[in-house]
This record gives sequence, structure tokens and C-alpha cells, in this order.
Amino acid sequence: MAADRQARGADGQAKGAVQPAGRSARERLSPVELRAWRGFLWTHLTVIRQLDAELQDKHQLSLTSYEVLLYLYQAPGRRLRMSELADSVLLSLSGVTRLVDRLTRAGLVVREPCLDDRRGFFAVLTDEGRIRSREPARTHLACIRAHFLSAYDDADVQTMAELWTRIPLGLGRPGHPAAWDPATGRPPRRSP
Repeated sequence: MAADRQARGADGQAKGAVQPAGRSARERLSPVELRAWRGFLWTHLTVIRQLDAELQDKHQLSLTSYEVLLYLYQAPGRRLRMSELADSVLLSLSGVTRLVDRLTRAGLVVREPCLDDRRGFFAVLTDEGRIRSREPARTHLACIRAHFLSAYDDADVQTMAELWTRIPLGLGRPGHPAAWDPATGRPPRRSP
């Protein structure tokens, strides 16, 4: 609570906060807005915990480790810059570095220097990592369907898929996985 008060200015507004059009920053969320926000948070936390538990139980692989392997598998050349990988799996750069170090020790990923940036590195999926990323796929997909998608019909899922692109696009992050091309499930092509 004290940290929350410190993060607000004298007017009670969060420092650096963007106000929604037509609403005061001091105005409370409407009951529907609050329900939408809390529902999103609860659903995210609950489904993530379930996915992680099932992957750990059946494949001895954390959800975050699986996501790293999956994003690398889907990336062009099976490689991503460490910063891109951190953005994809929602970890800090130091967090993804520690995770990639563990995956490297397990032989699933290697790090290669970036030739155009001496400080930069790529995480590259190894052949073993490619094989290991396929093993838990059925578990992962079944869990997503059972604990998330089964609550919605096809039209709901289509609507959600479209809605989730608004935030990364609105923040100028068109390459974020939430805004990937829905037809291919891959990052949008970069303009030359």
C-alpha cells in the first residue's frame, strides 16, 4: 500500500499513467471494468499455474522453459536475440539470461554472439531442444484447451484473438507475439 501511495503524485494519479479518453484518473473503475480486469488476472494466474504444473509433472519442464523452446522453434532460423526472447516470454533480460543458461547446460539451447552488436547474443535452439520442445506440445495444447478455450465458443475465441492485438499494437509493439500474423502464427514480415 505504501509503495502504491509513493507511486502516485499529489493528485493521487499514478505517475506516468495514461488516462483513458473521457475518464478522470481519479475515477474508480466501473463494476464491469473491475470485473473484466480481475477476471483477466484470475484467469491468467489460474491457467498459467495449471499449465506449469502439468508440464512439470509430465515432462519435468517449466512453462517458461517450454515457452522459450517454443518461441525459438517458431522463430526464423530457430534463433532470437536475447532481448526479443525476453519480450516474448515476459521476463527481464537478466531473467531470460539465467533461464537460457539453464537450457544451455541441458543442451537444449546455445548462445551465439551477434555479429552486428558485440554486446548482443542470440539464443539458438539445438537439435535436442527442437526434439524436446515437441515432447510436451500435446500436454500443453490439451491443457490450454481444457482449462481456457473450452469455456468459449469459436466466435469468442476469434474476438479475443483480435482484442489481444490492440495492446501491443497500441504500445507500438507490432512484433510482439500477441500481434503475430494469425494465419501463420509467426511474427509479421519486416519491411525491407
